[in-house]
Amino acid sequence: MRIAFHGAARNVTGSCHLLECRNKRILIDCGLYQGNREMDEENRHDFGFDPASIDYLLLTHGHLDHCGRIPLLSRLGFKGTILTTAATRELARLVLLDSARLQEEEARYRNYKASKRRDRGEAVEPLYDTLDALNSLNAFADIASFAQPHELCPGIRATFHDAGHILGSACILVEMEEGGRQHRVLFSGDLGCEGRAILPDPARPPHADTVVMESTYGDRLHKSLKPSIEEFYLAINTTVARGGNVLVPSFALERTQELLYYLREGLEQGRLPNHLQVYLDSPMAISATQVFRRHRECFDAETWAVVASGRDPFDFPGLNIVRDVSESMTLKQMRGAVIIAGSGMCTGGRIRHHLRHNLWRREASVVFVGYAAEGTLARQIIEGAEVVRVLHEEVEVNAEIHTIGGFSAHADQRELLDWHALTGNPERTFLVHGEEAAMQALADQLTGTTVAMPRLHESFVL
Repeated sequence: MRIAFHGAARNVTGSCHLLECRNKRILIDCGLYQGNREMDEENRHDFGFDPASIDYLLLTHGHLDHCGRIPLLSRLGFKGTILTTAATRELARLVLLDSARLQEEEARYRNYKASKRRDRGEAVEPLYDTLDALNSLNAFADIASFAQPHELCPGIRATFHDAGHILGSACILVEMEEGGRQHRVLFSGDLGCEGRAILPDPARPPHADTVVMESTYGDRLHKSLKPSIEEFYLAINTTVARGGNVLVPSFALERTQELLYYLREGLEQGRLPNHLQVYLDSPMAISATQVFRRHRECFDAETWAVVASGRDPFDFPGLNIVRDVSESMTLKQMRGAVIIAGSGMCTGGRIRHHLRHNLWRREASVVFVGYAAEGTLARQIIEGAEVVRVLHEEVEVNAEIHTIGGFSAHADQRELLDWHALTGNPERTFLVHGEEAAMQALADQLTGTTVAMPRLHESFVL
């Protein structure tokens, strides 16, 4: 029995871990690297294994950094089964088709620029295309329910447990038996926070011999949710009062739905102006919200209470749905509105157009409500850059910048430690999905287990 780490090793994106047992190869996640150009190039490197040799892929959730290389895996020979929750399957479909479109658009743009320079080098090919994404979806199969073991083959079974991170997200326990030895490996996936709207808290984890745990916020505690909501409302009220737009770069899955939930509450409670106009300018977020409505079985009691009262948790007067590019372009004329658009790290999507038209305006605000990886445009703005490059133009950063950490969908250090304490004193803990400083800070706090921080493609005997 072996485990190898082929992504999210001492960085936050590209999650991909490989188990080997009984001549079977089981992949847990197959995510896209996100960030700077070096990360983009990493996506084109070898996986570190032969895709055709993989028998099963267990998908923890539908975020791009966990599922985004599945179409490439499929194109390069993967013929196995992808096992996940029904909600994750639907969200992954949206994410992968959107990613393929962006890959195609980026390749067309770079080839166009090369042709203008009369560059006779090789044409740029997308990492994968829409057909690759569609073909990969044929491999998906739904688990029956959380906490119900699923036998992959004799001697190997997988059990999904609610991770509370995004709709359908899971921690996965893999139980293996070989040569008279048994071993239980628990993959945290991305763990959610306690006491959040829409989703239940993460389920109590099962005991395990080995734990593979995320460490995104392993070095810090989040601000409490209530003051974060207050700060969000204050940023909107003050910006709208001075005639500026509030730009919210937001992840299409979970974060956008959470913001819609709290905007609805703020309007119902009279804490936001009743004339407030909110523009959801993200086709993927719009579709994801429809998926949320279809999977009410994932909701917590608080959200069920809203549904039971006859209200839509994600709708309110003044919410404008923007699908067409032409509609999105007209928003540059808007003043005093809230514009929610992707991507959350400003690496793509319509938010970049809104930043180009608003970032230089002193009356505007940009509200960051999620993690921004190193090298991303969002990280540059958060860290105080005075000028940034947006859509190939230099733009001054004059807008008021807000970073509200309390909306994070990731567990903080205390929540990670509390979750780990319930896993039954595992022999070994591998920390993944975190920057090295965060990993080390979390490692320093873990007791009763041997902690490792694997490097890319590093392999261990279980």
